[in-house]
This record gives sequence, C-alpha cells and structure tokens, in this order.
Amino acid sequence: MGSATRGALAASRAELSSLTSVDLATASELFSAGRIIGESSQLISILSDTAIEPAEKQAALKAVFGTGLGEKTLALLGVVVSHRWSRQDDLLAGIEELGLRAAAESAPASVNIDAELFAFGEAVTSDSELELAVSSKLGSTESKVALVEALLAKKASPQTLAIVRHLMQQPRGRRIGELLRTAASIVADQAGLSVATVTSAKPVPAAQLARLQAGLAKNYGRELTFNLVIDPDLIGGLRVQVGDDVIDGSVASKLKELRLQLAG
Repeated sequence: MGSATRGALAASRAELSSLTSVDLATASELFSAGRIIGESSQLISILSDTAIEPAEKQAALKAVFGTGLGEKTLALLGVVVSHRWSRQDDLLAGIEELGLRAAAESAPASVNIDAELFAFGEAVTSDSELELAVSSKLGSTESKVALVEALLAKKASPQTLAIVRHLMQQPRGRRIGELLRTAASIVADQAGLSVATVTSAKPVPAAQLARLQAGLAKNYGRELTFNLVIDPDLIGGLRVQVGDDVIDGSVASKLKELRLQLAG
C-alpha cells in the first residue's frame, strides 16, 4: 500500500467516524457507487486524476449520482475523491472499505458479521461445486448473486448479505476466500478487534482458548475474535493465523520440519 493510499484511507475513516447513526442504506449506497465508478473508465480516471481539483471531482459525483445518494454517502465519497490514491484500484478498494465499515457500524450488537462471513467462506470452500459456482468467470453475476441470496436467506444478517452480494458483483480479480477474509478483517477492525483463525486437529477446550485469546490480545494490543477450524491432518497442536502472521505449532508442521532436517 502506497503512502498516498494510507493517507487517503485515514482521512476516509476519520470522516466515517465523524458521522452519527450510520445505517445499512449508506453501506449499500457506497457499494453501489463503487461498482458504478469501477465500471466507467472515464469516471474513475476523473476521480483519481491528481491534476483535477477536488471541487471538480465532487461536481462530477453529483452530476453522475444526482439525488440518488444520501447526504452521508456523498460526504464520504467527497472525502474519498478529494485525496490522492496510489492507484486507481486503491480508490475502489477505499470505497469498498468504507462500505464494509459502514455495514459494521449499522449492525446491532447481537450480530457478528465477521463470524457469518467466515461461516459462509467455510461452506463455500468445503464444497468444490459451490466454490466453482460462485467463483467461475463463466457464470453470470446475476446467477451468483441469486445463489448467494438463496444460501444466506434467513441464515445471515442483512449486513452480511449486503457485503457478500457486493463482493460477488465486484470481485476485482480476487478469489472468494480472499474476498471474505479481507471483508471479515475490516469488519472486525471497525469494532476494534482482530481476527484469529485457529486450526486444530480436534475441538479445543474453552479454557485453552481463553488462555490463547488472552495471550494474543496482550501480544497484539487489542482483543481478538476467534474463528475455529477442525483439520485432522494437523494430527495435534494448533495453527494460529492473525492477518499475515502465522504461528504453527501443529504436530504435522513439526514432523515436516523434522523430515526436512533428516533429508539435509
């Protein structure tokens, strides 16, 4: 991520934090606007051109979207286009991130969006036919969205459904697993959390998980939400991933290291 994009993201997040009562409609409008901008090479060129004044870019937004967007959505997009982004795709990613964070803000405390995204990802990746159906470039976007809606109907929150529906419509070259992991980490971050994926050969006792959670929270300086995966191939021990950090204490990993040492 370039320094320009980091600065633009920081300003965009600050604008979102300044708003009160962010609802799901704002998130959905951000997702929709991002897709429209991404589909127009002319519009994204104007909005990402550093030679064009912010006022002109904001005028372009109003000309394209008119009264189709709420005041909060326009305010957020205005900040996005007023800043310099390292790449055009970073601008689209920034709009998407704001949509994800707005969706997280709109959810009641009882809704765990990142857990719902993780569960959907596990369901997809464990079924090769389903994964192909939602990932294949041959299938239409409409059919993928319809499939997602059928799978998540009455099983996930409106926020999760809006997020997954958008990801199906604007994958930007990313695979389904990456899409869902990125979305889950942003949603968790909005709540002041990090996501830890804990993989074990068998269910982990609650007391052990509590100790692990406390240790990781101390190490990372923030609370973590856990996603648990059972994988008998690990044989024993745990594999923990937090973002790009991987702590592999599984028996399978240790056996692999031993084999490599013996081979050398």
